[in-house]
Amino acid sequence: MESRRKFLAKSLLSLGAVTIGANSLRAEDAADQKPAGKISIQQNDVILFQGDSITDAGRNKDNLKPNETNAFGSGYAMIAGGTLLNKFADKNINVYNRGISGNRVPDLINRWDKDALALQPTILSILIGVNDFWRTKDSGSKNTPAQYKEQYQQLLESTLKSLPNVKLIIGEPFGVKGVKHVKDDWYPDFLGYQQVAREIAKEFNAIYLPYQSVFDKAASRGSGSYWTTDGVHTTLAGANLMAQAWIDLIK
Repeated sequence: MESRRKFLAKSLLSLGAVTIGANSLRAEDAADQKPAGKISIQQNDVILFQGDSITDAGRNKDNLKPNETNAFGSGYAMIAGGTLLNKFADKNINVYNRGISGNRVPDLINRWDKDALALQPTILSILIGVNDFWRTKDSGSKNTPAQYKEQYQQLLESTLKSLPNVKLIIGEPFGVKGVKHVKDDWYPDFLGYQQVAREIAKEFNAIYLPYQSVFDKAASRGSGSYWTTDGVHTTLAGANLMAQAWIDLIK
């Protein structure tokens, strides 16, 4: 498996994929962490948002069509998707949301063929990991950052095998401390999952979107409850904050 990952990484580098360096867990480093590189929208691009409830945001799962409002829910994917469709109206792009509430990486693996690979995305944005940790707190699930990493590697290896030219965006799982569910007992364990997301982005030459830094910096302008309802799920302002950070990766 290791040699295969090295081969994939080497192949992607030859295609000009963007490499993002891993950052340490120190608070001062996290605060300065910024995404590197930008993705250019091309004619006929297919953009797919994948993840859990933060991405799902109440979307109508009976509507599987691209570019339709009720297929996107009310979260960051809807705002970012609408912005893309407006800004790149001449590019004939298709934008999908396939986030599902409660999902962890194993859930993505189980539905990946149908909900990701079959759509043939050229840009794939994944935000996953908070439930992989959260279920260990509220449901007694047995999972570790090491298991999370192995599962994420499996997901992305299968993705690149089928879609070797896909452009990847890896979102950092985040929590706004002091708002409802996100309490002191999340730490330091939750930081391990965030570190894995950074490492995964580096290993698979993805653009890394440091959502934790996005919310940490926003704390100077509004309280945690202004941006999230429970420390994880966003308010309208929080959804817009996330969408803007996502759109900033696009040119």
